[in-house]
Amino acid sequence: MEPQGLLARMTRALRCLPGVGPKSAQRMTFYLLQRDREGARQLALAVLEALDKVGHCVECRTLTEAERCAICSDPRRERSLLCVVETPAEAEAINEATGFKGVFFVLNGRLSPLDGIGPMELRLDLLEARLRFGDIREIILATNTTVEGEATAHYIHDMARDQQITISKLAYGMPLGGELEYIDGATLSHAFHGRKNV
Repeated sequence: MEPQGLLARMTRALRCLPGVGPKSAQRMTFYLLQRDREGARQLALAVLEALDKVGHCVECRTLTEAERCAICSDPRRERSLLCVVETPAEAEAINEATGFKGVFFVLNGRLSPLDGIGPMELRLDLLEARLRFGDIREIILATNTTVEGEATAHYIHDMARDQQITISKLAYGMPLGGELEYIDGATLSHAFHGRKNV
C-alpha cells in the first residue's frame, strides 16, 4: 500500500519532474519543508501563476505569457527562415547558441504512433499552412536524432518538398539519439551553421 498524507502526496507530485525518482523527490520534499519553507511557498505560487498565465504562441507554439512570443513579435527576425524544433527548450538553446535570426515552429513533441501522437497532435496542419501561404524560403529541420525525431523530420520534409522550399538539416557533431537541449552551445552552433540540404 502506498503511503498517504501530505508528505507522501508532495513527494509523489515532485516525481512528475524529469529525472526525479522516489529518493530525489523525498529529499526535495524534506529539504523544502525543513530548510526552505519560504522557497517552497514561492515555488508553489510561481507554478500556479505560470499555469494560469503561460500558454502557446499563436504563431510558433512556444511557451509565452503573450499571444505572440518575443521572437515572433520581433520585426528584425528573418521570417523567410523557419527552424522546426521539438520543444521550447530546444528553440531557446538554438536561439542562444547560434545567433539564428529566423523564426521557429515548435512541435511540442514528435511523431510516435505507438503513443498516439500523430500529425494532428503536433499541429502539423499549422506548419503546412505556414509553408504553403507564408514567405518561407528555407526550413531547417532541427528535430532530435532519435527514431521518432527522424521520422518526424522525414514527414515534414515530404510536406515542404512540394512547396519549392530549401530544406536543410543539422549536421556535424550531433550525437545519434541525442537531445538538442542537452548539447553544449559550441557543438550546437557548429551543427546549426554546418547544416546541409536534404
